[in-house]
Amino acid sequence: MDLAELTSLLTPDGLRLLDELGTVASTDDVAAVVSRLRAAGHAPERVSAVVGQARLRHRAETKFGPFASRMLFTRAGLEQASRLAIAARHAGRFRDAGVRRVADLGCGIGGDSLGMAGIGLEVLAVEADEVTAAIAAYNLAPFADTVTVRHAQAQEVDLSEVDAAWLDPARRTAGHEETRRTSAAEWSPPLEWSFDLAARLPTGIKLGPGFDRGRIPPGTDDHPVEAQWITVDGATIELVVWTGALARAGVHRAALVVNGDRAHEMTAPGDSIDEPVRALGEFLHEPAGAVIRARLIGDLARDLDAGMVADGIAYLTSDTARTSPFAQTFRIRESLPTDVSRLARALRERGVGTLEIKKRGVDVDPARLRTRLKLRGSASATLILTRIGSTRVALLADRI
Repeated sequence: MDLAELTSLLTPDGLRLLDELGTVASTDDVAAVVSRLRAAGHAPERVSAVVGQARLRHRAETKFGPFASRMLFTRAGLEQASRLAIAARHAGRFRDAGVRRVADLGCGIGGDSLGMAGIGLEVLAVEADEVTAAIAAYNLAPFADTVTVRHAQAQEVDLSEVDAAWLDPARRTAGHEETRRTSAAEWSPPLEWSFDLAARLPTGIKLGPGFDRGRIPPGTDDHPVEAQWITVDGATIELVVWTGALARAGVHRAALVVNGDRAHEMTAPGDSIDEPVRALGEFLHEPAGAVIRARLIGDLARDLDAGMVADGIAYLTSDTARTSPFAQTFRIRESLPTDVSRLARALRERGVGTLEIKKRGVDVDPARLRTRLKLRGSASATLILTRIGSTRVALLADRI
């Protein structure tokens, strides 16, 4: 969205038209809607803005639920925004640390600021991109008494009156039409500047889950650092580096796993030691991505009375039917041939027509393999492809 489109949208007529249109669920509907609005005499800029927002509102329902129908977005801003439920959890950490006023530096469309304002925090929301700052101001308007939105570079803002900061550094392009996580030197605000601020002020920094662990600041006794990886409904979405009063005492590694409205967390003073490799048992456990990223697999293994399937493979195995919110557990039926033609024959003999394919430590394209297997039958199962030592294995299993 450019400034002309935004100006056309942010009028009583433009917003009324957007609300009347509702969401546009599919790309197949876009052409018909555009034609109808143009035939009704609406200007091209307004039509483009309204239809684009209607599409984004539909996509945003996953992150913002019913609130999406009263918000505005950019494509990249929505992609980068925290889910509202996760933003609320982050906000709760600021509140629990006694923070009253937070600077949200690089606020994007205002998703994290919404979570903070929603629990009564005062927020200074700062955004470098003019279009996105205007959208954030619109989204945060219901909290105008406690939220100030400012169009500025994070590095230029006076932070003397805030208690803590929240940052989501990323590569941003004009209008937030595209967001790329590339060289840290290109991020806005710059990563080194963000870490420098975090060493002086209690701060939360949102990063990608694959961020280089070696670049996480070690912290000090006076200003500790906690790294928290987060998995939501099976997808590992982010790493948050918490510093100062926002870092919990004695916690340097944390894995938060959220499924639906339930949340569970593993914490530790550091990386855990893996359990030894053991013979394949009756059960196989796949740790959540946050547990893997936080390197807490060893602690999980001990909770499950399990061992590693193989060195370097993030699968655990046991002979006990223990389960955990931090892992998916499967009961192994049998080992099958790894040769595709023999594997396909074995699955047909067992009537498996619905197959979930999981893999670790092997170079396999599950979608291509599924096509080659030519599945048919009424039974369902999970196929786990991995290696034990140097041997590839195919395990037919059932979810517990």
